[in-house]
Amino acid sequence: MSENALVRVERVCAELATTGQPITFTAVAEHAHIGRATLYRDKQLRAVVDEHRTRQTDARTLTGLATEVAHLRTVVETLAATVTKHEEQLRRLRRNPPPRR
Repeated sequence: MSENALVRVERVCAELATTGQPITFTAVAEHAHIGRATLYRDKQLRAVVDEHRTRQTDARTLTGLATEVAHLRTVVETLAATVTKHEEQLRRLRRNPPPRR
């Protein structure tokens, strides 16, 4: 999954919530130009949509808070993986700098 898709899904969910429209997988898929099946299969994208849907319906219930925590955990794990990947790239570049022209 590209990070671009994650950003688009987040943006679409926020726009739907701001305009008072229901946040559904169909609406998010249509506005984000992503297949609905992709939203269901990709755990990060599904967590984003589920979190926004839950926030829209039961924002401060125990279930809503648990879903929000699960979503935040997924986002933090993704961010940590990206940071680790970038750190590894930096270490490789420092060990073997590209030849100068």
